[in-house]
Amino acid sequence: MVTSEYERRIAARFATFDQDGNGYIDREDFSGAAKALLAEFGTAARSDRGQALYIGAEAFWQGMAGIADRDGDQRITREEFVNGAVKRLRDTPERFAEIARPFLHAALAVAGGGDGGVGVEDTTRVLTVLGVDEDLARSAAAALDTDGDGRVDEEEIVRAFARYFTVPE
Repeated sequence: MVTSEYERRIAARFATFDQDGNGYIDREDFSGAAKALLAEFGTAARSDRGQALYIGAEAFWQGMAGIADRDGDQRITREEFVNGAVKRLRDTPERFAEIARPFLHAALAVAGGGDGGVGVEDTTRVLTVLGVDEDLARSAAAALDTDGDGRVDEEEIVRAFARYFTVPE
């Protein structure tokens, strides 16, 4: 049962991962997110970038399942998600960042980002495809561009992503 304010806020982030809205997070949610990103940016699944994104999605799923799937049924319920975030990630958001990094790295590559990062507009598109409200995605992407050059680098995105899913503010 979700009881604390922290747990309630983290639980609200569950829907971002539950891409198909079936009430739990599973491997298909991660591969579905990869497929949606590839479609958004016109990238073929069989391309190097497409394959890297699917590999990153699988690694992200495996990391999440390892943290949160307590009963081993290959599905993460809302309660398992909250407990995983609260008990295992709250004090170490860097751990979550490292679980997400391969997927985020590949997503940025699909969005056209090289070593110099990705544009704010494309960052907004990535976030929106991943289920973040468009207005929130736009403001988040702009806020990540701390130097005002119109680009967001991988480290900024990975850290912000981890904070979003492990820090309730």
